[in-house]
Amino acid sequence: MGLVGLGTMGLPMAINLNKAGFEVIGYDAFKGVYEKAKAAGITMVETLKEVGEQADEAVISMVRDYDQNVDVIFGENGLTAADPQDKIVICMSTLDPDTMKQLNQKVEEESNLTLIDAGVSGGAIGAEEGTLSIMVSGPEDAVKTADPYFQAVGTNIFYYGPETGNSQIAKLINNMILGINVNAVAEGLKLAEHYNLPQDELLNLLHVSTGDSWVARHWSDVSEWTPETALDILLNDLTAAHKEGIKHNVSLPFTALSTTQLFDAMKVEKR
Repeated sequence: MGLVGLGTMGLPMAINLNKAGFEVIGYDAFKGVYEKAKAAGITMVETLKEVGEQADEAVISMVRDYDQNVDVIFGENGLTAADPQDKIVICMSTLDPDTMKQLNQKVEEESNLTLIDAGVSGGAIGAEEGTLSIMVSGPEDAVKTADPYFQAVGTNIFYYGPETGNSQIAKLINNMILGINVNAVAEGLKLAEHYNLPQDELLNLLHVSTGDSWVARHWSDVSEWTPETALDILLNDLTAAHKEGIKHNVSLPFTALSTTQLFDAMKVEKR
């Protein structure tokens, strides 16, 4: 199988696929990763066309955005330059639902490939440990074909039906709830600070009480998030979820408030 984009998450995913017994044909625009990837047993090639030629069944795309995915699939020496027939492209990029549908339409109209929308959650740690949560939508037969690859890199696989873009909605909902929880825990700790309550002891209370959440249990890590890294990504997802609500006339008041309050609650300033 092929994997394009061997960055922070793509490389450990390729390694886990290799450990599961799959021959991984890898490509990245940044050649600095090639030595490390080869040392881990990944077969690295110089062009995307070679990935299209050598990958037997499916190619995972772990690039950043719509334009990069279009370049991977349709660019000069891209996957379609190899004229692949009936292969699956598993798009694990984070795109908004309409953009993912646009990509799927282009793939359907201009190639013999099948696109699967497969958003992931779990970050670099999940990629390294092979414990990603994977939200999948697309043709059911193609998803079944790709399931062994998902099992090699994740532990929780969720199928949201044949319509491409549903995976992105599911991921937005997850991150929307995450953002609301970040604000809730931060505000609770702000009130605790006013009364000089020991933060660790309050978090211990939350862990065994009705105020428990993933955010509360991982606050030592969450509190270190910065505007340049995870907070910026979270803000983008909150904004995207809010826009989806506006677009479809679905009231999401807590999401709207969390979008504006996130950085204030975390006592940081977006630059």
